[in-house]
Amino acid sequence: MKKFVFLSVGYQTPSKEMGDAWMKWFASIRNHIVDSGSPFGPGMEITSAGVRQLPHDKGAIAGYTIIKAENMEEAVKLAKTCPIITGMRVYEAMSM
Repeated sequence: MKKFVFLSVGYQTPSKEMGDAWMKWFASIRNHIVDSGSPFGPGMEITSAGVRQLPHDKGAIAGYTIIKAENMEEAVKLAKTCPIITGMRVYEAMSM
């Protein structure tokens, strides 16, 4: 099995229904979860040009989850079942 990182895109204050949907989703993929992750608060970006505060809005990276799956196709299939706010980014965690 390979590891994949799900990055949740889009922040909004969660309603009870949204929180319940997320918990149901985590339960449905529990056999794939390596690290259920955490939501993110506001962030900063550091580049060679300086530092800037990142907006905590519908364009923000709002949290992460690490799962195991056979391949990218399976990881994408699992991500599609998530109650996303704006989107979900899926990256393979490459072995070193």
